[in-house]
Amino acid sequence: MSAIEPSKGTIAFVPPRYGPDVVGGAEAVVAELAHGFAERGWQVEVLTTRARDHFTWDNHYPAGVEQDGQVLVRRFSTVVSHREERDRIAPGIIRGDDVPIEKQQQWMNAGLRVPELWHFVLQHSANYRAIVVAPYLFWTSFAVGQIDPQRTIVMPCLHDEPEAHLPIFKPLINDARGLLFLSDPERDLAQKIFGPHPRSEVVGAGVEAPDAPDVEAFRKMIGFDTPFVFYAGRREYGKGFTDIVRAMTIAVEQGVDLRLVTSGVGEVIVPDSIKDRVVDLGFVSTDVRDAAMAAASAYVQPSKLESFSRTVMEAWLAGTLVIANRGSEVVAWHVERSKAGLLYDEVAELVEALRFVADEPQLAAELAAPGARYVQENYDADTVLNRVESRIDEWTRSE
Repeated sequence: MSAIEPSKGTIAFVPPRYGPDVVGGAEAVVAELAHGFAERGWQVEVLTTRARDHFTWDNHYPAGVEQDGQVLVRRFSTVVSHREERDRIAPGIIRGDDVPIEKQQQWMNAGLRVPELWHFVLQHSANYRAIVVAPYLFWTSFAVGQIDPQRTIVMPCLHDEPEAHLPIFKPLINDARGLLFLSDPERDLAQKIFGPHPRSEVVGAGVEAPDAPDVEAFRKMIGFDTPFVFYAGRREYGKGFTDIVRAMTIAVEQGVDLRLVTSGVGEVIVPDSIKDRVVDLGFVSTDVRDAAMAAASAYVQPSKLESFSRTVMEAWLAGTLVIANRGSEVVAWHVERSKAGLLYDEVAELVEALRFVADEPQLAAELAAPGARYVQENYDADTVLNRVESRIDEWTRSE
């Protein structure tokens, strides 16, 4: 039940992608907030693109209006152009060069644009009590979030990456009505880059415990009972997936009896020496993913670029140990607070963590035990929704 009596009004959520087969942490957070607000009596609209894939931004879903439960979804066509121009500018940004503001603007507008979405919000922003955009890095947030700043709530999902330090993002962040952060380290990073904001709050992200997963059925599906570690998400360099592949290769060469099971999007490329040790489930249902989490000896989170890391919370709710990259301040913060995981700095340390879960399964399970309580005490879905609703209600209440 809501902690407050929500004022009647319409709220818009603006994610770059939206749909049941979309893989992305920020997108998942936005979808759950949208449905949560709708269940509490708000009129909720999701304003998004037709894209499913964040690499091509191809128009996959039909344009127009559709109903997703109590949420009204408006989809607008993507326009992708000038990729070569974006590719020319990007290396300087990644290196941290002093890129002129004009080049920053060209970089942002070369690639994905959604002109119909921008014009829709320009014409109809007054109809919304709040316009929530996330994450900060995409054109949908950058352009739409600056149309009507006094109605705009930004959920940055900020990482300490070169793009975050670009001056073009300062108006989006500094002029917004309010900022919602997923963790204390994310808020601290935002204050370091943009300075303090008069209205900001660390709200976290809601994570619900799944129904009891069918681990036995999952093991029958994958066809083996031997120990394995699990990774779910985007299988790409930027998410650190290559760290897992390198560590598994070394571990197997050293005689560690362990397999890797992975699900999500992106091609899984592994050396021939470990192909028989790697199972790629591809894009799977929530039930299958939950069963994989529960059956795994450990969940590996190799990404340095996390603002919350939902899969880490799901692993802990499944009673599974987390092995995470210390380079992610956010995930390291969770692991240190929960005392339910292992951190590594180098691939050699990841190899030793893999050896530990293979050789000491009982100790690994005992180490994971506090994780579920940590998630339940801090990120209960209803509690997080209370925080978000309370802040938006306060920040957008009529004077």
